[in-house]
Amino acid sequence: MLTDKIVLITGASAGIGQACARKFSEAGARVILAARRLEQLEEIAAHLQGPSHLVPLDVRDQRAVEAAIAGLPSEWQAVDILVNNAGLGRGLDKLHEGDPSGWDEMIDTNIKGLLYTSRAVLPGMVERDRGHVINIGSIAGHEVYPGGNVYCATKHAVDAITKGMRIDLVDTPIRVSTIDPGLVETEFSLVRFHGDADRARTVYQGYKPLTGDDIADTAVWIADRPEHVQVAEVIIFPTAQASSAVLHKER
Repeated sequence: MLTDKIVLITGASAGIGQACARKFSEAGARVILAARRLEQLEEIAAHLQGPSHLVPLDVRDQRAVEAAIAGLPSEWQAVDILVNNAGLGRGLDKLHEGDPSGWDEMIDTNIKGLLYTSRAVLPGMVERDRGHVINIGSIAGHEVYPGGNVYCATKHAVDAITKGMRIDLVDTPIRVSTIDPGLVETEFSLVRFHGDADRARTVYQGYKPLTGDDIADTAVWIADRPEHVQVAEVIIFPTAQASSAVLHKER
């Protein structure tokens, strides 16, 4: 049962994070929404079924993450479930033609942001002897596709960190899971292509992609398993996708 559980979701202002906020709230949880865009968090919170607490936060800023977690109101401090969702891709350039600023943004968000948030939240879970970390990874953490070089590297890192975290916590009741989706229609491609809506739109044409709700439903299911059940990893594709680079599109 997720009733009254406190769920902290990073990257909660759009896409999978927004869907997780809605689905966990529908399941009876109390949700902490963390993201850079406060106005969007306020709009999302206005439509949730249950209570929420908003945290304007850039997970790339270690000190800001530490201050945000330490500064949670007393009634919101005992985080039961952490959904490390904040992440992004930048470009599809070959490595020798890539933009180092985009590399930094992916590494700082996808890897370091997850580490900073986990480091801030996990000690409380260990002290309370309960908790669950759900990392949103990607099929890119299992396979490398053309143009995916650095993005895939960051998601391989998420996979390794998740496994290491599970090993480190094996002597506690804390569970560690990862959801690794294929193609999900969110703002991801719009961000990857720096706002080029036409190019982003083509990524999701000719087949039915996954939605944020599909991933959020999976996160809620994972979190709601009996306490002795740890779902380590879920790889989830749209039916038209067979691997990172194999996709059937109708003409």
